[in-house]
Amino acid sequence: MRDKEFFKDLINKVIQGDCLEMMQKIPDNSVDMTFADPPFNLKKRYGKYKDNKEFNEYMNWCKEWIYEMVRITKPAGSIFVHNIPKWLTYFATFLNEIADFKHWIGWDAPTAPMGKTLQPAHYGILFYAKNAKRLKFYEIRYQHKRCRKCEVLLKDYGGKKDGLHPFGPLVSDVWTDIHRIKHNKYRDKHPCQLPVHLMERLILMTTDENDIVLDPFVGTGTTVIAAKRLGRRYIGIDIDEKYVNITNGKLSEEKADSKIGNVWVSFYLGKIDTIRDKDWDKLKKHFYISYPVKKIEYEKIKLVRTATLFSKNEIKEFTNH
Repeated sequence: MRDKEFFKDLINKVIQGDCLEMMQKIPDNSVDMTFADPPFNLKKRYGKYKDNKEFNEYMNWCKEWIYEMVRITKPAGSIFVHNIPKWLTYFATFLNEIADFKHWIGWDAPTAPMGKTLQPAHYGILFYAKNAKRLKFYEIRYQHKRCRKCEVLLKDYGGKKDGLHPFGPLVSDVWTDIHRIKHNKYRDKHPCQLPVHLMERLILMTTDENDIVLDPFVGTGTTVIAAKRLGRRYIGIDIDEKYVNITNGKLSEEKADSKIGNVWVSFYLGKIDTIRDKDWDKLKKHFYISYPVKKIEYEKIKLVRTATLFSKNEIKEFTNH
């Protein structure tokens, strides 16, 4: 039975349980964004879950949780599924029956050559709307690529640099600026951990403050951590108690503070990574450094135009003056 009180008790919690059993208890049209990064059925070690289902069994199981995700998503909400292209082709077939296709996002994340085939160089993220006419969606921007030392634009725009947006271009459906987590010191003991700023980008693109984000395969918590940082409510589900405990431990150290003033943004390595285009007018004053606020030669400022981007701490310090 679907219970509104049960659903209220789930908000801002990460719980241990079977994702199908948990989602089946959630009322229709309750969640603003659903995101799934399910096991890839490639015999990886996920703890309690056995990642080696027979093909038809795996497909039937995936169809069930995909249908539940769409059912519980609000009419203006969005549905995301991350996986390898092989499985996404099947998932898209399921989703096409009950939701509206928006994009196949290609996330540039090269893996090792596998022999007798093209080298896998991207993961896919299916982006569907519960109802395309009612979808909540915001255009987002990412930073221009600049020299780390001098902040000069790395790309030659053929004399058209003056017409560029000061922060960076609008995001397309191919993401090359966010990289996989490769170094062990940044990883939890989980085979498929995603970067937090990848999830922050999706959340900024399709939700508002206090909206509810649900992840039925939460793993070690990337989705719910991103949601909490950005002032969204969240629900995380995982079948493995060990992952739930890891996630809850990490969540206890997080705050809803990924913002400048009253504007939510995504930070990476202390600098702003993703913004909403609609927020630029509120943010732009933080991106201009005029001489002599910093000792940068006039000609360099003239060349770079926006000069050095502030770090998170510098922004707070600057806005207090």
